[in-house]
Amino acid sequence: MPQPSPVRNVLYIMCDQLRRDYLSCYGHPHLHTPNIDRLAAAGVRFSRAYTQGTICGPSRMSAYTGRYVSSHQVSWNAVPLPLEELTLGDYLRPAGIRTALVGKTHATPNLDAQQHLHLDPASAAVEQLNEVGFEPYVRHDGIFPDDPLFSDKRETAPYTRYLREHGFDGDNPWHTWANAAEGENGEVLSGWHMRNAHLPTRLPEQHSETVYTTDRAIDFIREQAEQPWCLHLSYIKPHWPYIAPAPYHALYGAAQVQPAVRAEESRLSDHPVYAAFRQHQESVNFSRDDVRLKVIPTYMGLIKQIDDQLGRLFYELQSSGRWDDTLIVFTSDHGDFLGDHWLGEKEFLLEPAVGVPLIVRDPRPQADATRGTVDERLVETIDAVPTFLDALGLPPADHRLEGRSLVPLLHGTASDWRRYAIAEYDYAFQSPARERLGQPIDRCRMTMVRSERWKYLAYDGFRAQLFDLENDPEELNDLGADPAYAAVREEHQGYLWEWLRGLKRRTTISHAEIERRGQWFRYGEPREDSVVKIGVW
Repeated sequence: MPQPSPVRNVLYIMCDQLRRDYLSCYGHPHLHTPNIDRLAAAGVRFSRAYTQGTICGPSRMSAYTGRYVSSHQVSWNAVPLPLEELTLGDYLRPAGIRTALVGKTHATPNLDAQQHLHLDPASAAVEQLNEVGFEPYVRHDGIFPDDPLFSDKRETAPYTRYLREHGFDGDNPWHTWANAAEGENGEVLSGWHMRNAHLPTRLPEQHSETVYTTDRAIDFIREQAEQPWCLHLSYIKPHWPYIAPAPYHALYGAAQVQPAVRAEESRLSDHPVYAAFRQHQESVNFSRDDVRLKVIPTYMGLIKQIDDQLGRLFYELQSSGRWDDTLIVFTSDHGDFLGDHWLGEKEFLLEPAVGVPLIVRDPRPQADATRGTVDERLVETIDAVPTFLDALGLPPADHRLEGRSLVPLLHGTASDWRRYAIAEYDYAFQSPARERLGQPIDRCRMTMVRSERWKYLAYDGFRAQLFDLENDPEELNDLGADPAYAAVREEHQGYLWEWLRGLKRRTTISHAEIERRGQWFRYGEPREDSVVKIGVW
């Protein structure tokens, strides 16, 4: 059967902290996202997609390397990627594909390793390492207020320069304009800590982060001529601070807020790690209904703004002819608890945090049969890189990549698929939980094994949790201590060991090279041209 022609370009869209059930195509009853829905109607919507890490750094490094967190070792934010890890740009650039970034990566330079190797910090090669393989067409991670770690980046950030050029001044205009409201007397009201989520930003919508990021993506696409490209369009929203520009701050109200998914306090799991995370300040805050009813409408408004901007972007692709030769992927790096399970933020491996939206549109005729369908197979963030390589007609790098190409699913040719999905979280960096539990720094790992029916959560030093997602899709009944389910827990512990054994550790030599070298060692079949003679070294 002839192979389909490669696609020309890739548009890899990622939102930050977007729950999959906060899109209308994933079932939200009030938040209508017609442009994302239109993409789903033109491609495949995956209903059971999982991130490999539930905070930005680990999740994104898995997305960019195609490898699990245990393999690439970026276990938390501000942890640098090892220099030897290859990323999307390392695979695509040698094939002549321009691989650029507009938006956020949360990448941290590995300065210690660079100094150890005496690398020139001003060289193009080091910039490529610092940007984890992307050409930083416009990098915008956000500039935090009053944080010395970010003070040196404020003036060099492209968005800071943009705001100043348009008359929005101050020590940190990203904070005081894009993420702050204005009081009755003209005072700046910070959008941090959810205090003013119901108010609009001081910054007009046309200069907001989401519009600015979309504008730069359109600029990039318009600049491209003959060279194929891969653009990572990475929105910084709807990640906190939860504050939106007008009119998006007021599109939704308390009546559109879905009830929290919570077990009654008398039926809560007594698992010690879960209990420790429920005591985090963000969890305590989001456990208050008055906080949820103020914050979630703004979260919804931020998502609605992204959908409107994607409408502009999709129009640009269609009017320029790029819709017909570009593979489009829409996803998120992780979710947000928003008070579900008595939790805030995303640092736990339950569905609101670990489940992400994933929509893929392959423009080729071979994908016509699956357009508009919903695929329920278990897919992972790490599947992005092998999918891009497959769609672009490039070698698969099977000795490194731990994800699987989604192209067979898009073309309806997949004969078998994975039996379980994996996610990881290292709470060593979460000192309140670690200290409450009395855990040493290197014993703070939790791992999810999600099979067709079950979710198994393994912990260092504590019993496992188990949820029956067929009969308990909201994960309210922890079966981890129930003796009736001992066999299920044992089965999933076996999956965990199987996964650990299968991690790709031999990354410096390809499968093809091993096959070639294997031809040297044909015992009993002497060859004149053997490079290595047995017994002679």
